[in-house]
Amino acid sequence: MPTKRPLIAIVDDDESMREAIKGLIRSMGFDAQTFSSADDFLRFPHIRRTACLVTDINMPGMSGLDLHRRLVALGRSIPTVLITAFPEKNVRASTLGADIVGCLTKPFGEQILLDCIRSALALDSEGESGS
Repeated sequence: MPTKRPLIAIVDDDESMREAIKGLIRSMGFDAQTFSSADDFLRFPHIRRTACLVTDINMPGMSGLDLHRRLVALGRSIPTVLITAFPEKNVRASTLGADIVGCLTKPFGEQILLDCIRSALALDSEGESGS
């Protein structure tokens, strides 16, 4: 019986960044879905299937941090990797909650992103087995 591949959601207002991350994630055998804004992601009908969220912190409208907080408020905490081009505005990932698995400064290496995603998927599978 085929198992569903983990779905990684990428939310970034920068199309080239979204596409680059999507290509990397798909090359690793995961499903990837891109969104140009937090609002687009919140309207996604398969949000519950999302195993990991990769989101830019600084976006027009709702920021990546606000998106994360909104998901927690909705009772849908998704293991999240935050990315930013503005490290001076960076926040300590550890202060944001256990489901923030990384906070990366652009440009970041592929391996560090993949390590964060693997950590997120490990968290997600623990959450599913615990419920």
